[in-house]
Amino acid sequence: MTHKVVALAYDQLCTFEFGCVVELFALARPELGIPWYEFAVCSAERGTLRAAGGIEVRVPRGLKALERADTIVIPGWRSPEEPPPEALLAALRAAQRRGARLCSICSGVFVLAAAGILDGRRASTHWRYAARLREGYPQIRVEANALYVDEGQVLTSAGSAAGLDMLLHLVRRDHGARVANQVAQRLVIAPHREGGQAQFVPRPVASDERGRLTRLMDYLRAHLDAHHSVASLAARAAMSARTLQREFALATGQGPHAWLTGERIERAKELLEGTRLATAVVATRVGMGSAESLRHHFRRRVGTTPERYRRRFTRRAPPRPAHAGRGRAQ
Repeated sequence: MTHKVVALAYDQLCTFEFGCVVELFALARPELGIPWYEFAVCSAERGTLRAAGGIEVRVPRGLKALERADTIVIPGWRSPEEPPPEALLAALRAAQRRGARLCSICSGVFVLAAAGILDGRRASTHWRYAARLREGYPQIRVEANALYVDEGQVLTSAGSAAGLDMLLHLVRRDHGARVANQVAQRLVIAPHREGGQAQFVPRPVASDERGRLTRLMDYLRAHLDAHHSVASLAARAAMSARTLQREFALATGQGPHAWLTGERIERAKELLEGTRLATAVVATRVGMGSAESLRHHFRRRVGTTPERYRRRFTRRAPPRPAHAGRGRAQ
């Protein structure tokens, strides 16, 4: 059955965040060769809605549309200080009880918070709103610097472009890395940014260091199967080890090792979906060394095993035995 996504519209609608949801879920994507999402928009308010930039929006559906939604996205909210309508909060609580996936972008987190859906959960929002969210809802564990937070049934993101990261993450959860990468390519954005990556850095990376880091990252993506240490990476980037770690954290919000592990996991996903290579061979191809090491990092990052991931996102024949193709992998 088609997965139905419903976006909430409201007076003073955040146009960019709403556009991100439309771009991800409403456009036809016949090139993917899979059933895409069914998309609808609803509102708790009647009549013409105003949107940022002087746009007016007419929404034909009311909150009843939420009753059939598999995923509900709240693309911002007009003011953290304004309580959402009780009818909307009741509809969201009912959707949560029946198992719908609930997502917010930027200030939309205040709608989920007002509904009590985030109580006891981790959540993210734009860094400007983090203190306000923490003060108004102390029962929420606010991740003030995260791009997005995935709590399973409930996902929240920081502002603007971080919403795209979260929505692409949803596509990756639903359809796997191959499809998500194709969508990212069409959007001309990075195929994957981890939710824990920093929203912003305290100072810009110097242009010469940024250039060296970019070249280093490109090199690492092309040589994931090789052994890399902080010392070897620093030497290749012509930096001291301390400078490399500092600038890497400023540019990505992560250390070199954590970033490299993430890239290896993403490449492993692609190989698991698109090839019949055994897990041990995939581990070698991405530089994880052994199937056990790949399983450990895969479970920690993805929440499942490589084998289960493959079964979910591919209908290919079972993988070849571990010894098949091993000579080529080395």
